[in-house]
Amino acid sequence: MDIDGTVADVRHRLHLLDSDSPAKWTDFFDAAGHDPVLSDGAELAHELAVDHDIVWLTGRPVRLAELTRRWLAEQGLPPGELVMQPHGDKRPARLVKLERVLELQQRRAVALVVDDDPRVVNQLREAGLPVQHAT
Repeated sequence: MDIDGTVADVRHRLHLLDSDSPAKWTDFFDAAGHDPVLSDGAELAHELAVDHDIVWLTGRPVRLAELTRRWLAEQGLPPGELVMQPHGDKRPARLVKLERVLELQQRRAVALVVDDDPRVVNQLREAGLPVQHAT
């Protein structure tokens, strides 16, 4: 299950991406600890957690692992494995997430992937994976 735009409301920090600064993504992700929770996404996470293990699959850089774990816990979201963008990996989220889901499939059944990014959703669907577009 994706985080940003799925269970975390990132709208308050989107303006940071309008900058020409090379640090715009750093600034954007550093503000993640202040995200409000998206109630529809949180509700879906709780529903899925009744019968499934949750894996949080995010494009956030791995340097934000502790901040992200703390935010998930503070929001009362189900605990689960946290899979993040590796340090220095600049590939698009659609490619990284496809790779990570295929790796997950090697060790567990993947019942459903939930993501808000239509490019990720389309990439996963093209690979034949079960995916729900969070809107």
